[in-house]
Amino acid sequence: MPDTERKARERNEDRESLGRRLRAARRDAGLTLRDVARELGVSTGTWSAVENGLTRITEERLNSAAHLFGADPANLCDPAAQNPAPERTWRDFSPLKLSPPLAGALEAFVELGYHGATIRDVAQRAGLSVAGVYHHWPTKQHLLVALLDLTMDDLHTRCREARAESDGPVDRFIRLVECLALYHTHRRELGFIGASEMRSLEEPDRTRIATSRRDVQHMVDDEVIEGCRRGVMRTPLPREAARAVVTLCTALPQWWSPTGGDSPEAVASQYVDFALDIVRATR
Repeated sequence: MPDTERKARERNEDRESLGRRLRAARRDAGLTLRDVARELGVSTGTWSAVENGLTRITEERLNSAAHLFGADPANLCDPAAQNPAPERTWRDFSPLKLSPPLAGALEAFVELGYHGATIRDVAQRAGLSVAGVYHHWPTKQHLLVALLDLTMDDLHTRCREARAESDGPVDRFIRLVECLALYHTHRRELGFIGASEMRSLEEPDRTRIATSRRDVQHMVDDEVIEGCRRGVMRTPLPREAARAVVTLCTALPQWWSPTGGDSPEAVASQYVDFALDIVRATR
């Protein structure tokens, strides 16, 4: 291989590796692509290209991103400089890390409702001044959209990973139900907002996020329809049964509490059994 071609390939590999570390740091910080793009003054497409290793990032912007993520720039540049983190799966839920305004908004919206909460309520819970919240978030609507984008981004990623882990419609259905139940217990505050405040979204975000929610529903629909086609599920109403299963899981934040008797894992196991009964799966 010519030397110039080898060096070009190495540069591409370095960008891709850095992009993966930036994506992981962003997700650990509880931020969406839109959040980062807004904070760094770039387009969402540009930051997506950075995370996918398609474009380089300047040192200044890397430092700004590291500060935003609460990370050390040296660790982002050189993975050997940090202790390797254990590999996480869709079943792993580390403590939710949100920027202070988003954490304050989540707490206020859960406690008071979106329309009942004011920016002052958000600021008090975030430990900031009202001006401090407005500095980065021009309206309360922007905070709600960011929380729901974060929710759907994380849920989609976990559902895809859960679905890919198994073979056959029954096994994939089981994993999807387990994933949904785990998410709506471990991330019950986000799940609560997702269920209760869709009506508060303004267009075009309402349609966009509603479409994202339907995409999750369609994952479950597909497995039940395929299960019925293969004869391993016997419900006469596959779409309706799939909808009932998803609704069962998304209702968990309405009643489940970490102070109750059942862990998220125990609830997920119970809900898998309920779901298999609903679709009349062959066991």
